[in-house]
Amino acid sequence: MVAELAVLLCCPCLGGQRLSDLSPPAPLPPHSTLVLGFLGGYETWNDAHRSVRRLALELRRRPGVYADTISNHRRSVALELIRRALDANHNGRLDPEEKSAARIILYGQSWGGAAAILTARDLERLGIPVLLTVQVDSVGLHDQVVPANVRAAVNFYQHDPLTVQGRGEIRAADPTKTTILGNFQLSYIFRSIDETDASWARRTFGGSHAKMELDPSVWHQVEQYISDALTRR
Repeated sequence: MVAELAVLLCCPCLGGQRLSDLSPPAPLPPHSTLVLGFLGGYETWNDAHRSVRRLALELRRRPGVYADTISNHRRSVALELIRRALDANHNGRLDPEEKSAARIILYGQSWGGAAAILTARDLERLGIPVLLTVQVDSVGLHDQVVPANVRAAVNFYQHDPLTVQGRGEIRAADPTKTTILGNFQLSYIFRSIDETDASWARRTFGGSHAKMELDPSVWHQVEQYISDALTRR
């Protein structure tokens, strides 16, 4: 996985992302939606050059939406944030009514795509529903099966040669409960993407995996799927 190793070499040490680093209030206001994006590789959770972060900052502008980004290595932080965000009565536990009222959207790129699915699986064990998961060139183990607590899921990927290739197909653990909105393949062969914000290592070794992370058309589609999910009740 040349691209991921290159990111590791060119990025500062993550340290530990803490709950206090995140902006959503605890608990969330009634009927609001929590959107969490997971970054790929060893990217810093608040790196404004990364498309996952850019989308979260854009989503924050919407009323009733609380969005933030998480390192894919700090899923425990995401789970603690969710627990506190849903604990409307401050009793230190999640009651059935609080769980059923949850409005959560998870998305991620590369290792972050896998982290989104793993987090959804963690929430399934807790009995918490998820409105939508979005995977962008997802890389990881066990990220192909979307758990039954997820209402809808969508996957974007590329399988160009000489690069990290994303998960080609996702499927529902229970098709009666989860709608797979699509597995959409793109290619960046002979296609240029503005990589001005990318590091030298990412431009040199990242290939199509890095190009997809920077492709504005992909993130426009991701935002549209999230927008559609936000309107569902």
